[in-house]
Amino acid sequence: GLEDFDRFIPTLKDNTVDGDIVIITADHGNDPTTISTDHTREYVPIMIWHRQIGGSVEIGLRHTMADIGQTVADVLGVEKTPDGNSFKEMLI
Repeated sequence: GLEDFDRFIPTLKDNTVDGDIVIITADHGNDPTTISTDHTREYVPIMIWHRQIGGSVEIGLRHTMADIGQTVADVLGVEKTPDGNSFKEMLI
């Protein structure tokens, strides 16, 4: 499944139009070495594609996943949420 999705990413990028922004992330991380099924405090990946982003952009270690939600709200022009800090200006 994951390898199929990886192969699909170039097609997804090729089919975006000006103004589109693609954000791929996860809702949590899990440490595969633990026997528990509880969520662990692993880093969550985020990939963002926008035609104006010329290459890789380092957004640094975010302190909360709410930053992703805040960034999405900022990109969509939605009123600021109470939690998180947008990193939109780092991207576009």
